[in-house]
Amino acid sequence: MTRLPTVVRALVTAVAALLTAATASAPAQAEPEPKAPEDFVALDSVDPTIIQEIRYFTPHNFVGERIDGYRQPLCILTRPAARALHTAQRELLRRGYSLKVYDCYRPQRAVDHFVRWAEDPDDQKMKAEFYPNVDKTRLFADGYIAGRSGHSRGSTVDLTLVELPARPTRPYRPGQPLTPCFAPEDERFPDNSVDMGTGYDCFDPLSHTLDPRIQGTQRAHRLLLRTTLEDLGYVNLAEEWWHYTFKPEPHPDTYFDFPVSRASLTGHR
Repeated sequence: MTRLPTVVRALVTAVAALLTAATASAPAQAEPEPKAPEDFVALDSVDPTIIQEIRYFTPHNFVGERIDGYRQPLCILTRPAARALHTAQRELLRRGYSLKVYDCYRPQRAVDHFVRWAEDPDDQKMKAEFYPNVDKTRLFADGYIAGRSGHSRGSTVDLTLVELPARPTRPYRPGQPLTPCFAPEDERFPDNSVDMGTGYDCFDPLSHTLDPRIQGTQRAHRLLLRTTLEDLGYVNLAEEWWHYTFKPEPHPDTYFDFPVSRASLTGHR
């Protein structure tokens, strides 16, 4: 075998080293974002009259910033869950009310964001509104935060009622003074929904759907929402008056992580 001259061998070695370095420094190709299964839909494609105020797209939530995975203020649900809401909406419109959704499908990355926030005891900027009576170190033990959420399965929705005609809602301004979520309605953050006794995502026993301290009009509103939805296959979480899951769930054991955006539904019919 012919031996390469020393200079040529040195040149080949240098070129090989440059190619290796260039390959190592090249940016890795980004993984494509996961897509929603075919049986997921945008709620407004099923019923455009249902009001949407997707709180986790905004900083007005217990974390105080937009939550990971919320690319658009959009409600996405499995098709059976969305169709049941459409039926509920038709019934409520006849009674002078509209549904308003605060959250629908929630990606796992959003739940992970909640967990990271809950593990930081120093971040309490939204405590005065959302959990004034709860020690933040108790959020996991008391069941307010968990590593998995039924929302990530696509058939759970957080919602309320709005009396028609709907009033505009004043935008939340980060840094504004906060008042407890269980304060009287005229003291809480102004929401155009009916008075349910607490605001949305209120970490307090008063949020339990049938808490005996909630009476009168507030209790009537909670029962109207519950009765309307349960007649259509939704089941309420007893600890949260706003939280309902459609049964049977199409994906009872799968927790999805596609972003909340119309792009996640690209190609759906």
